[in-house]
Amino acid sequence: MTNKLWLPRHTYRYVSRYLEIAHILAKYGFSDLVSAIRLDRYRPFKKSLIREGKDPRLASLSRWERVRLALEDLGPTFIKFGQIMSTRPDLIPADLISELKKLQESVPPFPGEIAKQILEQELDKPVDSVFKDFPIAPIAAASISQVHKATLLSGEMVAVKIQRPNIEQVIKTDLEIMFHLASLVEKHVDGMETINPVAMVKEFERSITQELDFTIEASHIETFSRNFSGDETVYVSRVYMDYTTKRVLVMEFIDGVEPSDRETVLQAGLDPKIIASRGADVLLKQIFEDGFFHADPHPGNIRILEGNVVCFLDFGMMGFLLPQDRKSLGNILVGIANQDAPRITKTLLRMSRNKRPENAAQLEYDIYALLERYSYRSLKDINLADSLNALVALITRHKLYVAADFYLLAKALVTIEGVGRNLEPDFNFVDHATPFAKKLIKERLSLPDLAKDLYLSLTDLGLLLRDLPSDTRDLIDQAKSGQLNVKFEHKGLGPMLKTHEQISNRISFSIVLSSLIIGSALIMRADIPPKVYGIPIIGALGFLAAGIMGFWLLISILSHGKM
Repeated sequence: MTNKLWLPRHTYRYVSRYLEIAHILAKYGFSDLVSAIRLDRYRPFKKSLIREGKDPRLASLSRWERVRLALEDLGPTFIKFGQIMSTRPDLIPADLISELKKLQESVPPFPGEIAKQILEQELDKPVDSVFKDFPIAPIAAASISQVHKATLLSGEMVAVKIQRPNIEQVIKTDLEIMFHLASLVEKHVDGMETINPVAMVKEFERSITQELDFTIEASHIETFSRNFSGDETVYVSRVYMDYTTKRVLVMEFIDGVEPSDRETVLQAGLDPKIIASRGADVLLKQIFEDGFFHADPHPGNIRILEGNVVCFLDFGMMGFLLPQDRKSLGNILVGIANQDAPRITKTLLRMSRNKRPENAAQLEYDIYALLERYSYRSLKDINLADSLNALVALITRHKLYVAADFYLLAKALVTIEGVGRNLEPDFNFVDHATPFAKKLIKERLSLPDLAKDLYLSLTDLGLLLRDLPSDTRDLIDQAKSGQLNVKFEHKGLGPMLKTHEQISNRISFSIVLSSLIIGSALIMRADIPPKVYGIPIIGALGFLAAGIMGFWLLISILSHGKM
């Protein structure tokens, strides 16, 4: 007797997790998805009796609200996935994005004794040999790690970030399952191949893998510190690299004021107007000068120190911009400020990987219409968040493919503008952004910059001319030897081929049916025995089979709604 596997080989190890995921999806009313991706065809899922959730509270919730609740139930990997996907309006519907932004990492802390054990394993020494005081209770807990406030032997107060036990294996398991589920969704759910769920999971894998390695976050902090060395308006917490590993991050403890609202800041004796202005300038420097920016500058990740000094926290999610992308962004911001639709259109087309939208003229018209909404307003009255959100929606509608970090950038700009307006209602971010953008464009038109661009272009041209004869010779040789292959990729033919296959099958079925009827008629006419009541049995059976087959063919045609 063979030992038959009822799940694909690479998923069989995780059958209990698959069952848990399927139950949670069913609980929130997504049994149709479980069936669509054909998980219910496997024996363990059939035995589990997955059913729709009967909770009456779910009836009043929208589909997207149920998606958010399901992700929260599915655990840290899926919560992180939802949070990262909330920055991708090009892939996710706007209503779903608004729900994903509400995702909460409401997880209890793990025992402090286990945290000490992990710390000792990572540092390879007793906790007492590094810390004068290490409280068991954490001050904060998240899905991947928790933070303890401790004191080094030298007396410095530090924040010790410790990774949850086995979280790396949990995420690795969930990622493997997510890749499999994404491939099933892409294969079996109509329209999903254009969204490319597998590519979404790959992008998430890159992000979460970096977040699991605290040495990467430590290097982000070091880079950030170098970028702001000598700037007295910004403070960057110190990282203790001697005590930092892949699973442990030890950094200076920052005890500042969270800029959540104006009253909190005023009570602390700080100036909201200065803080709003500095916060904007600090982020704009990161974007336009450094090309390395904090991607999640919400109030919880910012502390204000004495003297209105700004300090950023949590450097796990950072964005990167190439020099040409920084120049493109400058062009867009200047275009918004100057109501220059052609400039914005050309910049977006240069940024887009597919270069040509379906209708470039319609794109420029839509940008004109967007700018027209702000034409009667002065510069100080333009809300950058509204402008960027509308621009992102326009990019999505015209199917322009821009770098993923562009959406992180838009999110960061919108977030920091919101922080500024909470602190200072008259705060205008465009006033701060325009000088940065114009400076960048001016530098681009400077003689040294133009000379550099010309030199690079001439170098590329020289390489092209050098390689052109040999490349041409290779093509001619391949053509002569019959080895020149031209690859054609057909898209969207799947439904048509499926239809043609159905037509071919029905024609073949009809031919067999006709042959059976004719053959049976000939047998009946020839009066070939054996007979029952004078009727040839073989002929009668042939007519019976033909009737059943004909009825089956008719039902098949009617079930597809076509005669």
